[in-house]
Amino acid sequence: MTIEFVPEDENYREKVAKSFDRQRAMKTIGITLEEISPGRVVLNMPYNEAYTQQHGFVHAGILSTALDSACGYAAFSLMPEEAAVLSIEYKVNLLAPAKGEKFIITGQVLKAGRTLTVCQSEAYAVSEGKKKLVAQMTGTMMTIIGRKGINQ
Repeated sequence: MTIEFVPEDENYREKVAKSFDRQRAMKTIGITLEEISPGRVVLNMPYNEAYTQQHGFVHAGILSTALDSACGYAAFSLMPEEAAVLSIEYKVNLLAPAKGEKFIITGQVLKAGRTLTVCQSEAYAVSEGKKKLVAQMTGTMMTIIGRKGINQ
């Protein structure tokens, strides 16, 4: 089931892209923003041995970071122009070892509210052109307006 959302800011793509570009964590991990639509984003993360755990799988913390950003930016795409976004809660299900040539992370809003937005993100490992679901997150994002020190 696809839910159609209408963003409160007509310049939501630019707002999301500018905010994502300021994310040093995403740059450090090598994650790029591939798609932006109302209530949905797609991220791309290349495999990097530096981010693996002892068995050679991408560490759950790295994958959770990507899933969290996907949820946050999906929610942010629907927020008013003056808003910022913060994660307030999430749960991750690690479904399979995170091993692949690259990872596609999708973030989707499930329910958008004035203050709280519930999202879901999924991480897919891609190897030899095949996608495999390796992790899923459900998260709650908060709309922040007018708080000193928290910018878009």
